[in-house]
Amino acid sequence: MLYSVLKKLFYFIFEYLCRWQVTGIGRIPETGPIIIISNHVSYWDPIVLGVISKRQVYFMAKAELFRIPVFSSILRGLGAFPVDRKKSDRAALRAAAEVLERGDVLGMFPEGTRIRTGELGEFKLGAVLIAAKSKTPIVPVALQGTSKIFSRGWFRPFKVAVGNPYYWDDMEERKLTSKELQEITNNIKEQILIELAGI
Repeated sequence: MLYSVLKKLFYFIFEYLCRWQVTGIGRIPETGPIIIISNHVSYWDPIVLGVISKRQVYFMAKAELFRIPVFSSILRGLGAFPVDRKKSDRAALRAAAEVLERGDVLGMFPEGTRIRTGELGEFKLGAVLIAAKSKTPIVPVALQGTSKIFSRGWFRPFKVAVGNPYYWDDMEERKLTSKELQEITNNIKEQILIELAGI
């Protein structure tokens, strides 16, 4: 209920107050498990990804946010779950796997933190590793201008571009090497760069 209400509220804000520009939204599969991967510019980014998806998006969020009691309850109510970015968090990996096993949508930011310069940071392998193990399609999304959605007392325009989903082929049924995972991660990053260049 809370997720649905907030999604409608933010859609109104983005559509009528921000006048956002969205391209490629039809590329997001409406059924089956998917992982939406995006560059990370601001705290608005999870909200933006949640609005463009017709289905609820479940996010990994840094564990520090869950230390604030009231905020923690809100995050969990919205389907977010904590991840410790300083180590390999098996509980977070299990939670991510459960999202995909249910056929739901997982949202991840492979940079691991916000990059405010407008350039893409290093993409960690975690997102692609999770996708590879479950053979879940990856949907790359480019965000531009989300750091200024609310600036100087008013809402500002921003852009969203959804790239072509990455599907796993028969050759990738086997366990992939670290080098192969890195190559796929680089390809996803390149796709986001291409989408950014187009907007």
